[in-house]
Amino acid sequence: MGSLSTIKSFVNFVNELKDNNMKPLIVLLSSFLIIVFYVKIINKEYNFTLSARIAMSVMLCFTAIGHFTFTKGMSMMIPKFIPHKTNLVYLTGLFEILLAFGLQISKLKVISGWTLIAFLVLVLSANIYASIHNVDYQKGTFDGSGLSYLWFRIPLQFLFIAWTYFSSIRIL
Repeated sequence: MGSLSTIKSFVNFVNELKDNNMKPLIVLLSSFLIIVFYVKIINKEYNFTLSARIAMSVMLCFTAIGHFTFTKGMSMMIPKFIPHKTNLVYLTGLFEILLAFGLQISKLKVISGWTLIAFLVLVLSANIYASIHNVDYQKGTFDGSGLSYLWFRIPLQFLFIAWTYFSSIRIL
């Protein structure tokens, strides 16, 4: 019975990859590749750190749009004991946009990086809550993929954290 459950979890994981949950990763990686070559053309040399920071900012602006587009579903991802869910969803969307700009300002990039890492850790807890309660944030329903979503989301969140750290805090 355990192996059947594992197979079902893996199938759900593959289905998640095919769904919209990969969009932030696709935006991050594709914008990174485009920006790497654009920076090379403009500056006559590669600057992977700058390109990574800009790509993270692009992704943050992309995900911020979700806060205004899927507000109902995103508010369902917040535990019941937290008040003013809709306002919090809007506020976190604005916060992502501010962090996107902060990553591009030399004097603010380190503090913005640390703030973004803390934000990503907090958002992971909302994703865990949503998975436990089968929230489909795009539809605003309780028929989401459940815990199998975490097979993708947790490693993705760690990638975003590492990406932020190495592009804005500990610049390689």
